[in-house]
Amino acid sequence: MERSGGEVSAMGSRVSSDSDAAAGEDRLSALPDDVLVLILLRLDTAAAARTSILSRRWRHLWAILPELHFRVAPEPARTRAILESHEAALRFLRVRTLGAAPDSVAAWLPAAARRLSGRFVFINEDAAKEGGEEEEEEEEEQGGAFELPCFGKATAIYLGLRSLGVAMPQAGIFARLTELSLFRVRLHGPCELGDVISSPRCPCLQKLCIYFVWGLNNLAIHSGSLLRVELLFVRGLNNLAIHSGSLLRVELDDLGDLQQLTIGAPVLEYLQVSGCIFNDENQQLASISAPQLVFLYWSDPYDPSSVDLGKMERVQRLSTSDFLVYGPNNLAVAHNRGCVRLLERFKVVEDLILTLKYFGEIENFAYLMDDMTVLPDITFLKLNVLAYGHAFGASAFHVLRMCSGIRRLKLFLAPTHSEAQSSCPSVCICGQQANWKTEEVSLNRLEEVEITGLRGSENEIAFLKRLLSWAALLKMMTIYCDNSVAEKMANELRQMLRSFSRTEVCMKVYTYEDMIKALCEKSS
Repeated sequence: MERSGGEVSAMGSRVSSDSDAAAGEDRLSALPDDVLVLILLRLDTAAAARTSILSRRWRHLWAILPELHFRVAPEPARTRAILESHEAALRFLRVRTLGAAPDSVAAWLPAAARRLSGRFVFINEDAAKEGGEEEEEEEEEQGGAFELPCFGKATAIYLGLRSLGVAMPQAGIFARLTELSLFRVRLHGPCELGDVISSPRCPCLQKLCIYFVWGLNNLAIHSGSLLRVELLFVRGLNNLAIHSGSLLRVELDDLGDLQQLTIGAPVLEYLQVSGCIFNDENQQLASISAPQLVFLYWSDPYDPSSVDLGKMERVQRLSTSDFLVYGPNNLAVAHNRGCVRLLERFKVVEDLILTLKYFGEIENFAYLMDDMTVLPDITFLKLNVLAYGHAFGASAFHVLRMCSGIRRLKLFLAPTHSEAQSSCPSVCICGQQANWKTEEVSLNRLEEVEITGLRGSENEIAFLKRLLSWAALLKMMTIYCDNSVAEKMANELRQMLRSFSRTEVCMKVYTYEDMIKALCEKSS
């Protein structure tokens, strides 16, 4: 039914009048407090505080927010006033400053410590470098320092300070603190960090992360609650001692100044050490007692005269430093010695992660694989190969014939960065070791092979052809090609490998695009 022009005009007038009335009505203020709080939580704290001027209804709403977020904190006095006038216990406080001075931080930080009953994140960025990138290894320019007050009710603290220094509180107990993270922090005395985070003052601490920190010379931790410790690029750290009856996981990376390492952790399960122990004139001492250890990732030199690993009879996964396939006699042999000693130390492990490394130029270098004479008894081998285009069949064969009982093999072919590195000269010493082309190794228990980074080079195909002949009972081979391999080439590789293998072998070949697509589907 059609309406006349007069009726339509009258309806339009009524709708317009109703809209004007609705526009003058404050429907938002009629919502319950818990709904308004959810709306305010989406605002920066300074903006949320300004809603108090809207009406009496809004005056105190921001003050009951359980979380405060300062995307860029206002002047120190204003920040302190907001914190002091806040009425509710804070479960989360995040403060970001730009080029803050120690005095400005000290003006509001005690108020934050009094109000907080949850997580605290404080990030200070250099205003001049905001939005820019820089090398993480560069030491921050020294600035002044403030003293961190005791956060007696905080459950987690994250400090990212850049050039701003911090001194640990000399008194007080962090009674509820379970996580402490220090990132780009310069520590100042006189109180030692270890004294603060040990059980008497941090009785509930479970996770400790220290990344890119300066000013920490000695760290001694005695904790009955710690579960996880991570230290990365801590310059100047000479002595590290961790004693914990609860600790499960330790990751130590790039502690270049370390002279003494002591770990006493009776239930520790995971230990990773990389870039901490070196072969040099300064005698380093490491003593580790972890009788329940399951995963050991030791990428540093290993010398039993200076590194005492104690009893580790439960290790199931072992990862060693890389092994140089070719190298100058003295230096390369010394480099490989730690890897060989560690392999000899463990008689039986479930999984072994081994890395074979080639130099780009190996002319006049010695072949060093014969120095590796024994491997633990294993069922799963992950073999990483950094070949730089060289033939790796001989070195891989050398490893496989020492672990013929494996059931699973993962072969990772590290990518090269240029065409020059993807192939070696036609006359290269890497082809002189040819026994793997004619000799046999029985891999009769090998059922599953996974290869990542296949580019389809002549050296790679030659090795895979031999591998398929050695593994008489192989059930599945899965190949993830390098990102340089297109779909057409992947299909050709699939057909070629199937011609080498038994019909019973399930052969799957994926391109890099296939992997990305699968990851996207999984994440969605």
